Amino acid sequence: MNSGPYSDDLALALRIADAVDTVTLGNFEADDLTVETKPDDTPVTAVDREAERLVREFLARERPDDAVLGEEYGAVGDASRQWIVDPIDGTKNYIRNVPAWATLIALVVDGDPVVGVVSAPALQRRWFAARDQGAWRGLTPEDARRLHVSSVDDLEQASLSYSSLTGWEERGLLPAFLDVSSTVWRTRAFGDFWSYMMVAEGAVDVACEPELALHDMAALVPIVTEAGGAFTSLDGVAGPFGGDALATNGMLHAAMLEALRAR
Repeated sequence: MNSGPYSDDLALALRIADAVDTVTLGNFEADDLTVETKPDDTPVTAVDREAERLVREFLARERPDDAVLGEEYGAVGDASRQWIVDPIDGTKNYIRNVPAWATLIALVVDGDPVVGVVSAPALQRRWFAARDQGAWRGLTPEDARRLHVSSVDDLEQASLSYSSLTGWEERGLLPAFLDVSSTVWRTRAFGDFWSYMMVAEGAVDVACEPELALHDMAALVPIVTEAGGAFTSLDGVAGPFGGDALATNGMLHAAMLEALRAR
């Protein structure tokens, strides 16, 4: 992997992910896991909070002038460089002993996501990227392989992944989504971060969700785009700021946007 302007930031994010993985994986499948319900009716565990505190401690030492935004403890600081953290993406999986969960760490500079790390230790998978350095999968940079999106250019031959149907229904988009689902070659609900990482790997051609927070998406964007894909809102606005997401191999992006709009 070549060096670049964000190499040190990526190296730091990977070191943080190593430390967080020890905490999250060490408590996975624990018999005494404490689960609470947040005001938005989503679950949170003591492990989510401990993991985010650990990230913030690292950043306070290593990048004290940078701002931080995390799912559990909100925003701190006001700077052009902001780290965005989801300590456990897939908490519902985590509390049910399903291994598909990950820690998401992103660096956004002047509103542009330039570093992303997605670490899923229970799956023994880690994906990472930095601007102009490509997207990679591997537990360490030394054993990583470079990622490339697929070359499928026809929606009827595309594989589509999503998280659930509930959000589409809540936004009044379920008929449209089901219509698109009947057009593509295959649908599977791999869910959460994993759908987007499969787009980056070329295993899935399209991933989309109708309602997401910034901390759900920021780390995904550099990985998908550095692998050659596209990541926008459902309205076609590039990046993770639209409250929803469409990621594709790029070739299918316009067709997918048009399909959703037309329906």
